[in-house]
Amino acid sequence: MTDAHSPDSPRVSHVTFEVETTVPTSHGTFRMRAYTDVETGADHIAIVASGPDGAAPSDGALVRVHSECLTGEAFGSLKCECGPQLDAALDTIRDHGGVVVYLRGHEGRGIGLINKLRAYRLQEDGLDTLDANLALGLPADSRQYGAAADMLRDLGVTSVRLLSNNPEKRRQLVQHGIEVLESVPLVVGVGAFNEGYLDTKRDRMGHELPGQLHGDV
Repeated sequence: MTDAHSPDSPRVSHVTFEVETTVPTSHGTFRMRAYTDVETGADHIAIVASGPDGAAPSDGALVRVHSECLTGEAFGSLKCECGPQLDAALDTIRDHGGVVVYLRGHEGRGIGLINKLRAYRLQEDGLDTLDANLALGLPADSRQYGAAADMLRDLGVTSVRLLSNNPEKRRQLVQHGIEVLESVPLVVGVGAFNEGYLDTKRDRMGHELPGQLHGDV
C-alpha cells in the first residue's frame, strides 16, 4: 500500500467507511462510525460525541485511540487497565466532546488473544509483559495506528489532544499526518494485580506514568 504520508504519492486510506448509526450506552448516547481496515480486514469504530455546545468534533478535539482488549473490557481482568481506560475515555468525550477510536485486532498489543494468554502464563513464571512476548518469539508491540489517523481525517479532525500515556501512539499519529497538540494523561485502573505490568510499561516501554503508581491513584 502507498505510504499514507508520502509527499511523492497520493494518499491512500488505510480504512473504508461502512456505516454510521446512533447508539445509546451506559456512558451516554454516541454517534458510531464503522470502518473496515483495508490491510487487515479488521472492523474499527469511531465513537463520536458532540461538545457541550452541540458542535461536532473538529481540530483540537479530545481523542482516545484505544486498542481492543477482550480480557480487560468484557471480563474485567485486573491484569491491565484497559477496561477502566475505555470507561474513562467514554465519560470524558460524553462530558467534553471528542472521539474514541476503537481499534480491533490489537489484542495483547497486537499478538492476539491466545498468544496474550500464553504470555500471561509466562508471567506467572516471573517474566514481565515485555519479556513474555519476546520469549514467545513475538514483538513487544506490533500495533499500527495508520487506520486511526485516517478515521480521524475522515471525521475532519487533523489535530488532537490525545488521551494517552503512550508516546509511540503519539509518534505514529504524527507520522501519519495528525498533529498532537498535547498528551492528556489517562491514569486509571491501577491496582495490586497490574503493578508490575504498569511498571514495565513505564520503565521499559516509555509510557508516561507516575514514578509511584500505587497509593497515589
